[in-house]
Amino acid sequence: MKENYQIILNKTIENITQNNLCPSLLIHSCCAPCSSYVLEYLSEFFSITILYYNPNISPEEEFSKRKDEQIKLIEKMNFKNPVKFIDGGYNINDFAEISKLRVNRKEGEDACFMCYRMRLSKTARIAKEKGFEYFTTTLSISPHKNAQILNEIGKELSENYGVNYLFSDFKKKGGYKRSCELSEIYGLYRQDYCGCVFSKKEAEERNKNH
Repeated sequence: MKENYQIILNKTIENITQNNLCPSLLIHSCCAPCSSYVLEYLSEFFSITILYYNPNISPEEEFSKRKDEQIKLIEKMNFKNPVKFIDGGYNINDFAEISKLRVNRKEGEDACFMCYRMRLSKTARIAKEKGFEYFTTTLSISPHKNAQILNEIGKELSENYGVNYLFSDFKKKGGYKRSCELSEIYGLYRQDYCGCVFSKKEAEERNKNH
């Protein structure tokens, strides 16, 4: 049976507010547009640090462009609690093995789930090393990302590293729509493909057919 991760998140936030807490939260961000709603939503309740780690993105110029947009957004937005930034670096070799599997698979299949795990594993490891109380990812805000799989991976990594995973499905409560609105408000660059060379090719094919 599928979990309703928004209900779980609501309960977590309720507990935080009732106990007058402000836990530290490390959020893996795939891009500025996806993080916009997540930051607006969660910065009231958490002390947030954004981790920008996406070695799947190709080419490197695209990676840098998206990273710059992420930094720009953090500087522009107003938060109840300050938001910090960690650059996870760019090493395309981290994506090499997944890339081999992705060749003959479409977005949303098992190779993409491995990409989720790669980025969440790095986030969990850094959260453990730096003493964060929670970690999570912005990925679930996308209609193309599998929130069930993301949260299952997050739960497993939480148990392995001993850091709380913030269960969530950020597309709920109009999250994706709000991220589009915030992208317009802050003039953000919105890419038309997930990040890897394969998703770029798929996006180009879709555009040709429209």
